[in-house]
Amino acid sequence: MAGEKKLPRHKSVYILPNMLTVTSLFIGFLGITLAIKGNFEACALCILASCVFDGLDGKVARLTGTTSEFGVQLDSLADLVAFGVTPALMVYLWELQQFGRLGLVAGFLMITCGALRLARFNVQTKSTSKKFFVGLPIPAAACTLATMVLFATYLPEWVRTEILPMAVLVMVYVVSIFMVSTIRFYSFKEFGFLKAHRFSAMVTAILLFALIASKPKLLGFVIFLGYIVSGPVYTLFFLSRRSSRLLGDSSSNELS
Repeated sequence: MAGEKKLPRHKSVYILPNMLTVTSLFIGFLGITLAIKGNFEACALCILASCVFDGLDGKVARLTGTTSEFGVQLDSLADLVAFGVTPALMVYLWELQQFGRLGLVAGFLMITCGALRLARFNVQTKSTSKKFFVGLPIPAAACTLATMVLFATYLPEWVRTEILPMAVLVMVYVVSIFMVSTIRFYSFKEFGFLKAHRFSAMVTAILLFALIASKPKLLGFVIFLGYIVSGPVYTLFFLSRRSSRLLGDSSSNELS
């Protein structure tokens, strides 16, 4: 009926997104305790689980119309712990502590760049395009290191002892610098292609899920590594070509 009043929304709906954020924070804290005990694979799984809840809280808030400035700030603080402190401590105790001060600086740089990335995101979230992230998102950086821990089980013993420590050190510096860079990374927030090709997208998603489920420790790291590489490739090749094309068009218009 036209004159019927809408029922007031239950208060628990407003609490739900924040509870998911707190759950992500708790799992991140649990990962810290597991890393201190030397259980690095379990810590890596905690980071991945935190990423799932971090994605759910924003989705639930938007679906229920309960987004708030308080939730945004709480989410950033939880992300700093789950995706900044936890992976930094994990990789330091796992491989970086043998480098002494250099490893300590790498772990601290991960936390610092993560905090700067979150602060910049909160400031620029209303003025930047939703299609791309400016700088590597901190959950992607943390999940890359987490899947690297899981991927290490596939490596031969000599690789783990001679090459892996330096590879971890380089990876930590790379993801830290990428977080505060201006490199564009796809956000997966706009699904125009998926809406236009729903059946093809569904089949592709099923195939990807089956592929990842067959070798999750191996393919998880490959996927996140590919995502990190995609940012510089897109920024250097596609954006540079587009800008040079626009400059060429503007100069030709001026001459004409």
